[in-house]
Amino acid sequence: MKCSVKAPAKINLSLEVLAKRPDGYHEVEMIMTEVDLADRLDFTTRNDGQIVVEMSEGFIPLDTRNLAYQAARVLKDRFQVKEGATIHIQKNIPVAAGLAGGSSNAAAVLRALNDMWNLSLSKEELAEIGALIGSDVAFCVHGGTAKALGRGEKIEKLPTVPPCWVVLAKPPIGVSTGDIYRHVWVSERRHSPSAEVENAIYARDYGQICNHLHNDLESVTLALYPEVGRIKQRMVESGIDAALMSGSGPTVFGLAKHEGQVQRVYNALRGFCERVYAVRLLTSETC
Repeated sequence: MKCSVKAPAKINLSLEVLAKRPDGYHEVEMIMTEVDLADRLDFTTRNDGQIVVEMSEGFIPLDTRNLAYQAARVLKDRFQVKEGATIHIQKNIPVAAGLAGGSSNAAAVLRALNDMWNLSLSKEELAEIGALIGSDVAFCVHGGTAKALGRGEKIEKLPTVPPCWVVLAKPPIGVSTGDIYRHVWVSERRHSPSAEVENAIYARDYGQICNHLHNDLESVTLALYPEVGRIKQRMVESGIDAALMSGSGPTVFGLAKHEGQVQRVYNALRGFCERVYAVRLLTSETC
């Protein structure tokens, strides 16, 4: 049996770090949504029971360090599946970029193998398993637009964001999420940027979404990697409606309502940053 699925990237419209948890993670409140930049995963069942991951880019580990492999292994072991699977991943999402490429791959594996192995698990059950693999996997299982709480595993679905263009720019560096969180200072605040973004989404107010974009990790990453700040500044100067770093970085995204803006910003960044993408928000859930 064969199957192919897409694994979309995500961006954070808001990311608040609320507290340090006893388990070493941080309590967060995030609003995330998917964009039309995706990896492609092709699956083939195996009779020998092996899990084999193949990757279009050779520098990514294919063993237990790979989240897609972990997802397949967890399903196989938990439900004593005799079949195996070959999983070929065509990478389009930059690695270590703050776009949840690895988490999205893991979520795609959970969804696809749930069908191929006839496990009949609900999306909520898959998300619960995904949370054991990585903090963003639960969101990626659900897809669409959502608020994430806890360490990111508690998902509350939200309406879709008003349609717009998204420009993504990643400098040629990788950022360790753990390193960034170790430098975060948790401070009290009088208002919640995430609540403001959520209210704007329900009101379908694109302008207010742009006004309230927020990421507590951004100042930390910009202090350690000044080139990220330079990309954001270049976006703003080129006429983007709003710009923000996604996740722990280093990718910066910009929102634009009009296609003319996108081309102008894209051209300004292409001579400044090697990896630049002009995509749309996804306006429906992943399948």
